[in-house]
Amino acid sequence: MDMTEALEIVTFRLKPGKTAGFAAAFAAANEPVSDWLRRQPGFLSRHLAERGNSWIDVVRWQSREDAQAAAEKIMAEIGDCAAFQAIDPESIDMSHALVIASA
Repeated sequence: MDMTEALEIVTFRLKPGKTAGFAAAFAAANEPVSDWLRRQPGFLSRHLAERGNSWIDVVRWQSREDAQAAAEKIMAEIGDCAAFQAIDPESIDMSHALVIASA
């Protein structure tokens, strides 16, 4: 098993009508997601950022296996939360990358 840290990088847009002024509400709606992530094996940190009309969610994991295990079960366990319901599902792009350097 590879124990190299991994980043999960998810980009997405919110559903139409969930734009200007919604950032603070969306950030608050993400607390259940952050709480769920904190309970997952291998979770290290999460950073949610707004970039114009899109969002970037970067989660740092102890390994790619930890990241993939969480990705496989998150929607079944908390997919009905307000944060996920605000996301345009067609806009989601998720990838994993191994960390080769860190400061």
